[in-house]
Amino acid sequence: MKTISCMKIDEQLLQSYNAEIKTYKEKEIIFREGDSPNFYYQIIEGVVKVNNFNDDGKEFIHNILGNGQSFGDAHLFIEKKYTVNAYALKPSTVIILPRKNFINLVEEHPHVSLEMNACLSHRLYFKMKMIHDMVSQQPTARILGLFNYLRSYTDCEDQHAFNIKLTRQQIADLTGLRVETIIRTIKKMEKENLLKIEDRKIYY
Repeated sequence: MKTISCMKIDEQLLQSYNAEIKTYKEKEIIFREGDSPNFYYQIIEGVVKVNNFNDDGKEFIHNILGNGQSFGDAHLFIEKKYTVNAYALKPSTVIILPRKNFINLVEEHPHVSLEMNACLSHRLYFKMKMIHDMVSQQPTARILGLFNYLRSYTDCEDQHAFNIKLTRQQIADLTGLRVETIIRTIKKMEKENLLKIEDRKIYY
């Protein structure tokens, strides 16, 4: 079984457990930090940003997800409120399944449970690795830690094929580096063939 870090359940299976399809407008909130996790969410089409804010109002972007990817999964297994927000970056269609139905689905389909465990473990592994890289004094190591973490949410394995959908300022905010350092380091990384830049877009 190939393990990818962002869970995708067969849509027909979801619908057999009374899943519904919902559309969200651009910038529409799907759930907020502090809400109860009542649904399993999986993107059919669109782009969803998962983030939160610190006490100073500074945004931390956890991920930007697209077609076939799920979000908020881990909260469904514990009695805890969401620690993040999720909203549509552009018009999006999402299949949603009530939490109770989702738990029934997982219990009645062991292969889904195994894939979910692998998915959550994979996410934890890359998040721990990213935290390790973030304490490095080397800008390249910090940036690679972030990029590897973001790519871990996809099944993209080809070199220079994964589009980093973050601005230079957002990368700076997430790595704790100055934006000038990000710009300079990314140019250096391109020369070293660690990434590719096309039309100012970064591909890792």
